[in-house]
Amino acid sequence: MSRFSKVLFVILVVVLSVGSLVSAQGEMRPYRIVVVTHGQASDPFWSVVKRGVDQAAADMRVTVEYQAPSTFDMVAMSQLIDAAVATDPDGLVVSIPDPDALGPSIQAAVAAGIPVISINSGSDVAEEFGVLAHIGQTEYEAGYGGGKRMAAAGATKALCVNQEVGNIGLDLRCQGFTDAMAEAGGTVEVLAVDLADPTGTTNRVAAALSADESIDAILTLGPTGASPTLLALEQEGLLGEVLLATFDLSPEVLEAVRDGNMLFAIDQQQYTQGYLPIVYLTLFLENLNTPGNILIPTGPGFVTQETAAQVIALSEAGTR
Repeated sequence: MSRFSKVLFVILVVVLSVGSLVSAQGEMRPYRIVVVTHGQASDPFWSVVKRGVDQAAADMRVTVEYQAPSTFDMVAMSQLIDAAVATDPDGLVVSIPDPDALGPSIQAAVAAGIPVISINSGSDVAEEFGVLAHIGQTEYEAGYGGGKRMAAAGATKALCVNQEVGNIGLDLRCQGFTDAMAEAGGTVEVLAVDLADPTGTTNRVAAALSADESIDAILTLGPTGASPTLLALEQEGLLGEVLLATFDLSPEVLEAVRDGNMLFAIDQQQYTQGYLPIVYLTLFLENLNTPGNILIPTGPGFVTQETAAQVIALSEAGTR
């Protein structure tokens, strides 16, 4: 074989080897992970979680199924978890808004040998249930931090607008907010509204403001509560006068913060709540890697008028 032929042969071997490596790297891994949360992918918050799930599935080359009940229904959610467990997935990701209702189903999954990671709500029960890790923020502390900021801005009497009373994570947010306000001499009233009825939420907030003119601050627990509340304040001529803050981000929330119509938004970085559990479960399944701590915090962070503009483009892209 001539030197030129040998060089061609070596090049051909290298090209074929690289091509084989790239092909192997592009192959799907043989893992199927089921994600069951209490939030629908159409919700502005949970749509970002699902984008994180989908991107991680693509990056890790695993099959992922995202499921949620059509409404906040813990019986339906526990049934979804049971049904997922019955299909013997390689991994399971769950949110835990109601530990009493969902605990038996989650513990049954762990007992069946299915690795489980919890996200979003349930940080206080994750270890007890035997999950590998919980990815999210501690809700009470986040609400408490919001209360401290609100009180420092001059709030004395506030509403905590809760769109899912009974969701332990949301209840803890209101409790932390209430405790921080109380320490500063303020008071908080929890106003229950219906997640599926934004017009009703606007009317309830407007009615509460009309009934008590001493209310000078409002905390909502997500964009689905923030948007109707912004409308209520506008209708009552109180936009910019009553202090307003919210949990979680959306383009409308960020614009309100940027424009000074909202004091701050508490960011739990929900994209990472969808992305990270898929990565961790893949690493566990393939290499028996485990997180170094049961709690992997994704928040809280506070987006203010000074930082809102920087986050708007990311939110519009669906990752914040």
